[in-house]
Amino acid sequence: MPETTHPSGRLEIAPSHRELLDQVLDRWSVHVLEELCERPLRFNELRRAIPAVTQKSLTATLRRLERNGIVERSVVSSRPVAVEYRITPLGKSLREPIEALLRWTAAALPQIEAARDRFEAS
Repeated sequence: MPETTHPSGRLEIAPSHRELLDQVLDRWSVHVLEELCERPLRFNELRRAIPAVTQKSLTATLRRLERNGIVERSVVSSRPVAVEYRITPLGKSLREPIEALLRWTAAALPQIEAARDRFEAS
């Protein structure tokens, strides 16, 4: 597996790492993971929980997360037949790095807002 740190100490993100990060940390994936952290949900429950997402985007996001082993899809034997999504153990392992990013965001937000204000003022 490619390393992310070059011997010189420079950060290098391998294409395979970049692709995976793009797929699990994109706009809708984070929303889906946030919702599925609480409990398994059916497709329409996810749509209601994330009202801004289109059906097409939610379908693509769930397929991508399922392909990467982050969520699993199961058919619920009910009438009518429904599909339920849940986070896998691999998906649950994303919680710590996402929480680290959220802590960084909370700490850096005042500086970022100040930078935005300076940018807009110039």
